Amino acid sequence: MGLSDRFKLPKWVRTILAPYYAFTSWLHYRLPKGLYVRSLLIIVIPFLILQSVLAFVFMERHYDLVTRRLSEAVVREIAAVVDMAQNYAHDDNYATLKNISASALGLSVSVLPKEPLPAPKPKPLFDLVDRYMTREIAARIGRPFWIDTAGASKYVEIRIQLEDKTLRIIARRSQTYASNSHIFIVWMVATSLVLIIISVLFLRNQIRPIEKLADAAEEFGKGRQVSHFRPHGAREVRRAALSFIDMRRRIERHVDQRTTMLAGVSHDLRTILTRFRLELALLDQSPESDALRRDVDEMNRMLEDYLSFSKGYGDEPPAPVDIALMLEDLEVEAEVVGADVASSFDGDPLVILKGRAFRRCLLNVISNAARYGRTLRIKGNRTPDWLIITVDDDGPGIPREERENVFRPFHRLDTARNQDSGGSGLGLSIARDIVRSHGGEVFLRQSPLGGLRVRIRVPI
Repeated sequence: MGLSDRFKLPKWVRTILAPYYAFTSWLHYRLPKGLYVRSLLIIVIPFLILQSVLAFVFMERHYDLVTRRLSEAVVREIAAVVDMAQNYAHDDNYATLKNISASALGLSVSVLPKEPLPAPKPKPLFDLVDRYMTREIAARIGRPFWIDTAGASKYVEIRIQLEDKTLRIIARRSQTYASNSHIFIVWMVATSLVLIIISVLFLRNQIRPIEKLADAAEEFGKGRQVSHFRPHGAREVRRAALSFIDMRRRIERHVDQRTTMLAGVSHDLRTILTRFRLELALLDQSPESDALRRDVDEMNRMLEDYLSFSKGYGDEPPAPVDIALMLEDLEVEAEVVGADVASSFDGDPLVILKGRAFRRCLLNVISNAARYGRTLRIKGNRTPDWLIITVDDDGPGIPREERENVFRPFHRLDTARNQDSGGSGLGLSIARDIVRSHGGEVFLRQSPLGGLRVRIRVPI
C-alpha cells in the first residue's frame, strides 16, 4: 500500500495499523537493498525456520518419548531387583543378586545397612531423566528413595530404603535417556550447510546476468559502447537482455538517421547563407547592408544551435578529460566578455566523458551566466561516484515556477532573461540534453550571489 493510499483510509483504521506501518518502515530501512542478498534471505530464512521447527519437534517428541521409555524400563528393572531383594535373597546369596543384576540387567547393586537417606539434591530444571525416573519409582516401588541424576557423571545413583536394609543401585546414564540424539542434530546442521552453500553458488550464477544487464544499461545511459554485452542466464533474464539490445539498436538507428538528415539540411542551409554573404560583399557599405550582415550572422549562429541540439554528440567516443583544465579555459572565455570569473576544482580532474559535448554544455551554462551577471563562481568537485559542477552568478535569476520551463527548446523568459539579449533559446536545453546523455542531471537553484545556481551532476 502506497503512502497516498494510506491517507484514504479512515483515521481509526490508520490508528490501528500504525504499529504495522512503523514496523514495515523500520524493516524497509534495515533490510539489504541488493537483489542477491534479498534472494539469499528469501531462501535461507525459511530453510532455517523449517530446520529449527524440525529440531524442536524432534527434541520435544522423539527425545522426550525415548527418554521416558528408557527411564521406565530401568525403573522396571530396579523394581525387579527390589522384589528379589525382599522375597528371595538372603544374607548368604546377595552375591547371586549382584551377579544377576550386573550380567542380565546392567545394574550395579549394593546392599547397605538400613540408614537415613541422604538429603535431596537440587533438581535440574530441564532434566527429563530426573523427572521421569522420580515419577516412575514413586509409582512402581512406593518406598522411600533417593536419586542423584545431577552433574556430568556417566552414572545415575538410586537408593531405596527397605524394612531392614538399603539398596544402592547404580545405572549407566546412557540406559536412561536417548544418548545418540546429537547425531540427528549433527546430520541436520551438516546437510543444512551443504544445501546453503549450493544455494549461494546457484543463486550467484542466476544474479550475475541481471548485474551485467544493469551494468550494460548504465553504460549505455552514459553514452558509452556496450558491444561486449551478451544475453545469458534464465529465460526471463535473456528476454529482458534481448529487449534491451533491440531498444539500443532502435535508438542508435534513429540517431543515425536523424544525424544523416540534419547533415544534409545543414549543408543546404549553409550553402544559401554563403551565397547571402557573397552577395552582401558585393553591395556597397550602408546601414541596410550592415543590418543584413548582422541578420545573416545571427541566422548562422541560430542554425548552429539548432543543429547542435538536434544532432547531439552521439558519435563522439568517451575519453579521459581534464575537467580542471577545461574550467580554466572556459574561465578565460568568460573573462573576455567582461565578467568577473573565478574557478576551482577539488579531486582527481581526469574523468571519462565525451569531451567536446561536455565542453559545449559548460560553455552554454557559463555563457548564459556571463550574459546576465557580472560575477561568476565556477566550482568543480569529484566524489567516488559523481562529478559535480556548480556555476553561480549574480544576475536576476529565474523564478522558481519557471526553472523547469527554461529547459524547453525555444522557451524565452519575458522578464529577467528577455529576448533582446539574443540567443536561440536552446542553451540550457542543449546543456541538459548533453548531461542526460552522460546519465546525469542539471538542477537550478537560488545562488548565494543573488542570481542563479546551475548544478550539474554526472555519474563517473
